[in-house]
Amino acid sequence: MSRHEIKRKVRCAVYTRKSSEEGLEQEFNSLDAQRAAGEAYIDSQRHEGWLALDDRYDDGGYSGGTLDRPALQRLIRDIEAGRVDTVVCYKIDRLSRSLTDFAKLVDVFERNSVTFVSVTQSFCTTTSMGRLTLNILLSFAQFERELAGERIRDKFAASRRKGIFMGGHPPLGYDVRDRKLVVNKAEAELVRLIFRRFLDLGSALLLIRELNAQGHRTKSWTTQAGTFREGRPFDKGTLYKILRNPAYIGLATHKDQRYPGEHEPIIDRATWDRVHEVLTTNARRRGNEARARTPAPLRGLMRCTHCSSAMTPTHTRRRGRLYRYYVCLGASRRGHDTCPVRSIAASEVEGLVLGQVRRLLASPELVARTITAVRREKGGAEEAVLEEGEVIEALGALEPVWDELYPAEQARILRLLIERIDVAPDGISVTVHAAGIRGLVAELADQEPTAPAASEPLLEAAE
Repeated sequence: MSRHEIKRKVRCAVYTRKSSEEGLEQEFNSLDAQRAAGEAYIDSQRHEGWLALDDRYDDGGYSGGTLDRPALQRLIRDIEAGRVDTVVCYKIDRLSRSLTDFAKLVDVFERNSVTFVSVTQSFCTTTSMGRLTLNILLSFAQFERELAGERIRDKFAASRRKGIFMGGHPPLGYDVRDRKLVVNKAEAELVRLIFRRFLDLGSALLLIRELNAQGHRTKSWTTQAGTFREGRPFDKGTLYKILRNPAYIGLATHKDQRYPGEHEPIIDRATWDRVHEVLTTNARRRGNEARARTPAPLRGLMRCTHCSSAMTPTHTRRRGRLYRYYVCLGASRRGHDTCPVRSIAASEVEGLVLGQVRRLLASPELVARTITAVRREKGGAEEAVLEEGEVIEALGALEPVWDELYPAEQARILRLLIERIDVAPDGISVTVHAAGIRGLVAELADQEPTAPAASEPLLEAAE
């Protein structure tokens, strides 16, 4: 090789990172300093053909504990596209503070024949000693990050023990000023109204309807990033969160522990105790009702198409007679006037579903599609395919004995056959899946059903 032979150009990408955005507005910030050091190192290797790329790979305000950084992801894409030969960083922890994540990056580098250089830590990933040094340094970087996290958590816990507000969604009735909760007089009156009316009504749903009818809304606030969060209508979740928030009696909470807060209470302790007596009584009553529930064979299968919510079984007694229903959870949380489906009589929908299932089981079309689905799942293996005669015989044997089965057994078969039941204001739609039918046929034919494949909608029917 001639001494005067031109060296191959080594395209170098300088990557920079800073965990916080503090100071980035300066004319010459930390990212600029890191890049200057990287470019100076590349310039010192100019005799080896090193050349700094013009593209800037700067991540300002991103943690080194994750790979989900825009400039880093762009760098990886350029590496895989063959545009980079060497990655240069000021320190290894600028690229990553996680040993696992860095191992992934090294794999990307090696797969694309890219080397990695740290300006302040002399090593290269192409040698075994360089990899050893890299792993040692990275282990200490990860240890430092975990230690910093522990310090932050300890400081947070200590601050909460002192009653200091540590950020997040401020509760209704308070504003945040200088990291302290300050009473918002207008919202505080609403909080007192909520506690007082809950004691009067004894029902969360009635109170939700009253608050929304009067135009009241949950807390509106602005995040530290300047994003405005507008209040929403009340529902059960937000109402119970208010009624159970110990901040209203002047307490701060951290990991189920309560400490005296720096802020002024809005609710007196006597009112708080009476409200929680009502909450405890209501919860006990609901628990007793749940335990006394009658069988609901369609539990977990029904969804309200209007609210995209599940429908749950419930019941009531009038003049000694039991009435069963399936109720939309969305309507239950926000009020029945918000959903056109609301509830449906259990006997009515169970009768419709059972009628559809019986018709579907007797349908030659369903039998043919079931066998087709089984063949498709098994790749046409003859020994794994159920014969059409077996399917017809097995499904046909179920119809005459259905009424003699225990309710629990009927419910089990329905759950096996039905994928979902969509309830709309104008009717219901039942979707059956092939895997369940295949399992039922094998069970009825005393065969060992194989593990079903992913649920596959087979047939829909609407009433």
